[in-house]
Amino acid sequence: MSANPLKKLAGETAIYGMSSILARFINFIFVPIYTRMLTTGSYGIAAEFLAYIAMLQVILTLGLETGCFNFANKHDKPASVFSNALLTVGILSLLFFISMGIFAGDISSWLQYDGFSNIIWFIGSILAIDSFTSILFAKIRFEHRPIKFATFKTIKILSETLFNFLLFFAVPSYLASHPDSFLLNFVSATPDFTYIIFAIFLSGIVSLVLFIPDIFRLKFNFNPKLWREMMLYSLPLMAAGLPGILNDFIDRLLFRFFSPEGHVWQSELGIFQAWVKFATLMMLFIQMFRYAAEPFFFSRAKEEKSKELYASVMEHFTAFCMFIFLGMMMYLDIIALIIGRNFQAGVDVVPVMLLAYVILGMNFNVSMWYKLSGKTNYAIYITMAGLPITILINIIFMPLYSYHAAAWGHLLSYLVMFILSVYLGNKHYPIPYDWKKIITYIGSGILLYLASLLVPEVHFIIKYTINTVLLLAFVLLYLKTEKITLWKLKF
Repeated sequence: MSANPLKKLAGETAIYGMSSILARFINFIFVPIYTRMLTTGSYGIAAEFLAYIAMLQVILTLGLETGCFNFANKHDKPASVFSNALLTVGILSLLFFISMGIFAGDISSWLQYDGFSNIIWFIGSILAIDSFTSILFAKIRFEHRPIKFATFKTIKILSETLFNFLLFFAVPSYLASHPDSFLLNFVSATPDFTYIIFAIFLSGIVSLVLFIPDIFRLKFNFNPKLWREMMLYSLPLMAAGLPGILNDFIDRLLFRFFSPEGHVWQSELGIFQAWVKFATLMMLFIQMFRYAAEPFFFSRAKEEKSKELYASVMEHFTAFCMFIFLGMMMYLDIIALIIGRNFQAGVDVVPVMLLAYVILGMNFNVSMWYKLSGKTNYAIYITMAGLPITILINIIFMPLYSYHAAAWGHLLSYLVMFILSVYLGNKHYPIPYDWKKIITYIGSGILLYLASLLVPEVHFIIKYTINTVLLLAFVLLYLKTEKITLWKLKF
């Protein structure tokens, strides 16, 4: 056993986190490419298909990713656990892939994408491959091989990046000079949503190829008794995961039915998706924080003043999130230049989505109570409370306000989940958060942003000088509140 297991955990967490952060970052840097080379409608169709992929994968994995960890640690033959899981997910994924292939034409017609049955086949392939390899990735994690995990994930991400670049910058000119190319069976002659989906499909193939040596080394055997136990444990986890993923993606599917009359719903969705990707700069920070914070929280759980420490972390986290919020909003006109001209109409959803992600990050902090106390069943109730809010806001207001309703749906849903988590946390695992200080950071950040909107349209140098002063005012407020003096800071 390692002499310092906490240090080992922190190190592995950092390595696992690198690939996830890299994926989010690359997703962000592709926004200017997508929003300049695709129409709003085409980008919206891609967003719809990506939502299908995200939601269906939760179902196809059957909760066995987590289930494998539980049973592999208890079973005297961990290989048998992963064998059962791989056979189950593999057979289910294969049947799903075959069904998608058989009914590709019908599905594309039902979705009103006649002539794009190839995309349905790609979706089936992506889901089948990703579901199967997710169990293989879980096996690597169980074996405590973070370097291999991060390497495989990074290769997959970079391969998708390479395929995107080739498709968007090389393939159109090639197809223009080769009108009979076999590639036209897979993608359109000019850049559209098929390019995004095809790049994901190709990167999935790369991921599967990486695992071929591991697959051939596996000894597949089926244990009916163990399988029943695994399914009884894992299926509720799948059910618990569905509300969360639905809460994040259901609005993408509602655009089809509830966009304002006379508006092209794909275009509305495309605009929303572009600015959501833009706002993920906040999520990038939150993701980095989560990878560091979760092992930190657990490692300090038995300390005498652990709750006071958790409260302090929450305060600093909120302040830093609001600093990011203000930093992006004060210079939004400059930063937003990365978004294509046709997508600029939705820029006003950015502050709403950024605040939604601030609340989501805060919810991660306050939700640690049910993880630390072992009352993880409450996670389902909290997420379930947010889902109807998202659906109702979109159904009621999307016909009038389009993507603005989708943005506010996220904010209000996350806020309800946050308030409920705080309420339940106070009952079961009270933590002495300084709510006056937290509300001060959020309120002052919002007020400073609103103050920046009152700055008249003057020369941009004057405008951004004033905005910089407002941003510095928040920094000074934070330093004063936390009683931090600059000359005492150690860098």
